[in-house]
Amino acid sequence: MYELAAFGIVTGFISGFFGVGGGMILVPMLLLSGYIMKEAVAISIMQMVFSSIYGSFLNSKKFTNVLKDGIIIGIGGFAGGLQSGYVVTNVSNETLQYIFILILFYSIVKIFITPAEQTCDKKSKNKLTLFIIGFFTGLIAMSIGVGGSVILTPILIGFLKYDLKAATALGLFFVIFSSIAGFTSLSLSGHMLYTQGAIVGIFSLIGVYFGIMIKHKVQSNSYKKYLLILNTIILITMIIKIL
Repeated sequence: MYELAAFGIVTGFISGFFGVGGGMILVPMLLLSGYIMKEAVAISIMQMVFSSIYGSFLNSKKFTNVLKDGIIIGIGGFAGGLQSGYVVTNVSNETLQYIFILILFYSIVKIFITPAEQTCDKKSKNKLTLFIIGFFTGLIAMSIGVGGSVILTPILIGFLKYDLKAATALGLFFVIFSSIAGFTSLSLSGHMLYTQGAIVGIFSLIGVYFGIMIKHKVQSNSYKKYLLILNTIILITMIIKIL
């Protein structure tokens, strides 16, 4: 229990500061602790339900305008996340890990080449586009145990021209929809680990609070560097795990 509680606090801080569901850090930690990929995915998804709701509540006052778009993306993510139980049931643990690595690599490249601060071009997107982005993000993310922000953030800043901090806030809001869908899907398919997920989720709330508080005090360019460092560390960890 103490190990899972510690994982929860660390994951919560990462979730709040970087606007991610936390799966990108929690899944590798659980794998290194002896859990198999599908168990790590289940625990990670349940944790996301806790951290994303609380984190989005803390973000709501500062990023209200961005969260309006998040509702459309979130609905798409919920629809996509509902399909994740089928994917987890029919795809091997090894394949899910390779998909995770490819997504991390893509995220690192896209964030690196995109400016940290930019103006959102509202003409470049519509509701259908946002829904489709949300659907496929939710489908892939919930199948590999991440909230979707690691996939969504590069799309938001690279193609839809969101500011980096606003994109991560929207990404965490998106995780509410995708994680609830993933939780429902994995529960129905018999993959959910309720006790372990609840322990990690409850303790993650502590970390979320401090993560968001510090995020608002960090400059955008520095924030981008921290995000790249985090993704790179996790990518290396996952590669070592497979090798």
